[in-house]
Amino acid sequence: MMNKPLTIAMLSIHSCPLGQLGGRDTGGMNVYIRELAGELGRRGHSVDIYTKRHSVHHEQIMNIGERVRLIHLDTEAEEDTPKVAIYASLQNMLCGIENFRKSDMRQYDIIHSHYWLSGIMGAQLHMWWHIPHMVMFHTLGIPKNSSDANNNEPELRIEKEKEVIRHSDRIIAATEVEKASLISSYGASPSRVAVIPCGVNMNLFKPVDREKARQHLNLTHKNIVLFVGRLEHLKGLRQLIKAMSLVNESADTALIVVGGDEHSKGELLQLQRLAQNLNVAERIYFIGSVEQDKLPTYYSAADVCIVPSYYESFGMVALESLTCGTPVVAADVGGMRQIIRDEVMGYIVPTNEPALLADRISLVLTQKKRAHDIVTRQSAVTEFSWSHIAQRILEEYEAITHTAAGP
Repeated sequence: MMNKPLTIAMLSIHSCPLGQLGGRDTGGMNVYIRELAGELGRRGHSVDIYTKRHSVHHEQIMNIGERVRLIHLDTEAEEDTPKVAIYASLQNMLCGIENFRKSDMRQYDIIHSHYWLSGIMGAQLHMWWHIPHMVMFHTLGIPKNSSDANNNEPELRIEKEKEVIRHSDRIIAATEVEKASLISSYGASPSRVAVIPCGVNMNLFKPVDREKARQHLNLTHKNIVLFVGRLEHLKGLRQLIKAMSLVNESADTALIVVGGDEHSKGELLQLQRLAQNLNVAERIYFIGSVEQDKLPTYYSAADVCIVPSYYESFGMVALESLTCGTPVVAADVGGMRQIIRDEVMGYIVPTNEPALLADRISLVLTQKKRAHDIVTRQSAVTEFSWSHIAQRILEEYEAITHTAAGP
């Protein structure tokens, strides 16, 4: 247990925790930061989350939870500036953080950075403030590039990731696979990498009656397959669309795609064209992004949720689906082996090859969605509650603050 409440500077520079999920730069990391900060605040700690201003309608300082503030930094970068281009604005935002800290007369105990751009700033603030710095990358450039030939993370990112790793007191990896990559590809010291999975809000994600959920969403097909995520090649949605043409009982099986924004219009057109070429377009519905509190209805309405990604740092969608009682079929990526533990929970396939996905989707669709299985799936993921995850993060905070303070 912590001896005293901490004051934490949390950095989420390129993406605001309030951003609409399913967009180009919004996803699991946004949820992670918002949920973790909220749980830390409820435990008596104070959290300031610094992020790039992304909307003229948001105040500079917003209270978004008990003892949790969101602080927007002004920058020359436009709202839609690509992530790598934000690098040029980091120094300006660093000065913004320091100016705000001084004017607010704030003293922090620890810096917790998220993603490589935030990590760069966290390393600099670590030198200015002489307090510990912890980083979680959420995704890494080298494994992203190696997992998908269509992905091309810039060398700048990879070099800066290595630099941040060298100058961090602690690195949080979501899986053992990520820890191994940090050590083998980035030269991280094993003793400075802690493996702590992502969490799920079990108060929000819980089962809804399937028929009521389907009626609410106006879904009339016998079988519902669900995808939740960004519309980008790395997420493997093209593989899933190909699999839909191979699924048994495909004539009465619909695929609901939740995610996407104005930045993914090009990808959306290609996905729609692929669906038309495979003669499955009339059974695939692109919903766009939805508010997080609407997602439990989609998960509960589905017979199965699919994670067909080439790469995931963890895979929070799978956790959310299981917490709503819906089984998951996933490629063997991220934390799927931690999350999906037996056939009642779903199935892991070696790769996202369409035939492999279709085989397991067809198998799940032949199984009845029993109330007993729904409860089993939900209870199996209780260890991923944010209360558990926050406690483990606090233990890492305590370890590095104790080390920094000395004997």
